[in-house]
Amino acid sequence: MPESKTAEAPDLRIVPIDRIIPHELEDEQRAEPLIRRLPIDGVLKNPPIVTTLDAPDDRYVILDGTNRVTALNALHYEHALVQVVRYEEPFVELHTWNHVVTGIDSLEIRHRFDALVGLEIQSADAFHAKAALARRAILAYCLLSTGQVLALAGGGLDLMERTRVLASVVATYLDTHLHRTNLDRLDKIRALYPDMGAAIIFPKYEPIEILDLAEAGLPVPTGITRHVIHGRVLRLNYPLDRLSANIPLNEKNRELQLWVQDHFATKHVRYYAESTYLFDE
Repeated sequence: MPESKTAEAPDLRIVPIDRIIPHELEDEQRAEPLIRRLPIDGVLKNPPIVTTLDAPDDRYVILDGTNRVTALNALHYEHALVQVVRYEEPFVELHTWNHVVTGIDSLEIRHRFDALVGLEIQSADAFHAKAALARRAILAYCLLSTGQVLALAGGGLDLMERTRVLASVVATYLDTHLHRTNLDRLDKIRALYPDMGAAIIFPKYEPIEILDLAEAGLPVPTGITRHVIHGRVLRLNYPLDRLSANIPLNEKNRELQLWVQDHFATKHVRYYAESTYLFDE
């Protein structure tokens, strides 16, 4: 990736929170701790990543950080600090998370799936299920801990209906422990999660589909999209009291830009072009 594309200063803005649209449903297991922690921390550590939906920049779609925006909204902030990116390669890559479900056995998962209206379930093998998913002949497939593979179909060819059915599938296990993984082989998943009940393998969405669904008010299920952001801002630690200050929005943005410029001028900002492991998250 060319250095000039990622080394430029990030586009940080403070925007009205009611103009921010989620592309995925929030995860209560992640949002609730944030609601409790943000007032204690007093800072926004990592800004949500958004892209513009309209021209001029009137609405913003969250690519990463739905739970942070949910927390700010629950805490009655009118404005949110976000990083605005171009939703295209090489700036942003869209990948897929799969789900590993623990705290429930495979029999109960199958029972919950069977109760869903509009979901068609067929036994399959992993090879053919993976091929069917690649050509979108099925919604997703499920690897049960018993070794059985379930092909999940429904919603026909319509993107909106398929997404609604997929959301109902994910909703059946949100009361359990949900883990995200990029693995799709049962042996490798079981090695990391020996108490797994099942793993659900999801399709790859395209960026234009994400925007289309967000604009229609139909977020994808929580935790299935994985956006790789090149030039992502981390550890910003912007004071929350500046977001809630009783001053006009343009003044808040002027303060933000001066704050960012000062951090660059005093060499408090470091740019890493390489992939990085963080051990203090």
